[in-house]
Amino acid sequence: MSVYILVVDDEPDVEALFRQQFRRDLKSGRFTMEFAPSAPAALERAAEIKDPSLILILSDINMPGMSGLEMLPKVRAERPDVPVIMITAYGDTETRRKAIENGAVGLLTKPIDFALLRLEIDNRLGQAA
Repeated sequence: MSVYILVVDDEPDVEALFRQQFRRDLKSGRFTMEFAPSAPAALERAAEIKDPSLILILSDINMPGMSGLEMLPKVRAERPDVPVIMITAYGDTETRRKAIENGAVGLLTKPIDFALLRLEIDNRLGQAA
């Protein structure tokens, strides 16, 4: 079974950064990362991956159109089985509170601590196995 991590961010360089950080995992097939350039695209993709293989959604908060915080309750309603971690450049208390209240399991601040994110992914992979 392929397991998916969906990364939602409007910045085009984010995909290259994530692919570089997780290149060994991706090459070995440990998991697959998909990238959505907007919240609506992410909602569509989350609905398409119907089996439990979608194990984690990582979403930026500040995006044009629908923000990550606006997407969060929608994706949680559609896929309550999939944990969501929000990513923001502004890790203030109010942003963290809103993210958690809307169903996020965590909040990472930019620049992303990839060692911490790797631990979170390893945890999700262990639960999916």
